[in-house]
Amino acid sequence: MGKKKKAYEHALEDLQIELVGLTRWLRRTGKRMVVIFEGRDAAGKGGTIKAITDKLDTRAARVVALGKPSSEEESQWYFQRYVPHLPAAGELVLFDRSWYNRAVVEPAMGFCTEEQYDAFMKACPAFEKLLTDDGIILLKYWLAVDQAEQEERFAERAADPLKRWKLSPVDLKGRQKYEEMGDLRDAMIQHTHTDDAPWFVADFNDQKAGRLNLIRHMLDEIPDKLCPDEELDLPKLKGKPQKEHVTAKAVKVPKVY
Repeated sequence: MGKKKKAYEHALEDLQIELVGLTRWLRRTGKRMVVIFEGRDAAGKGGTIKAITDKLDTRAARVVALGKPSSEEESQWYFQRYVPHLPAAGELVLFDRSWYNRAVVEPAMGFCTEEQYDAFMKACPAFEKLLTDDGIILLKYWLAVDQAEQEERFAERAADPLKRWKLSPVDLKGRQKYEEMGDLRDAMIQHTHTDDAPWFVADFNDQKAGRLNLIRHMLDEIPDKLCPDEELDLPKLKGKPQKEHVTAKAVKVPKVY
């Protein structure tokens, strides 16, 4: 293992310990927290979310990555399908893309009308103020990546059968709209960056450094999260450890490896 990779993994482990502490603080205080991850295709949203949740209790942290809306959802109030996924007391919810699809992806790809786009830009700050006024901690991140770096990642995905699934038709079409999507991003931030819900931009040209910087920032945004971990002493077993004998009626998995 190279020194750089070892340093990254050591830094990430330290942050993950703090993330466990954050979820412990959320549970004990009953606070609710939402983190939104937006950015260009291949910016690093999925990898960052995976790094955050990797060591967390799945009952304390949820990832929301909604697909294409159904015809019924298209007929609803735009924010309606996102509301059921908001956190209950003690929960951390991470949105891998969010309601901000309407601010960048949908207008760029022609998936919404100009009237729908304008209505979203007007309503979004009010919607988010409702969330924060109700006590939800809301953090919004844009993961920034230059086009040359993005193209390298697209090429890597196209060549790797384990990553090829990540390239959707929308991703491929979006390659030709780098500048247009940048203009839409700037308009989005201009209209929806508020005191209640500011935007934070993280440089993700180096994914590992960007990941560490974003997690560090996310933790630092909750200054009073100190919630000491208590050491746990396991009581001694009574008797000798037992072997597990499962009824013969169950079908055993063959030992191939």
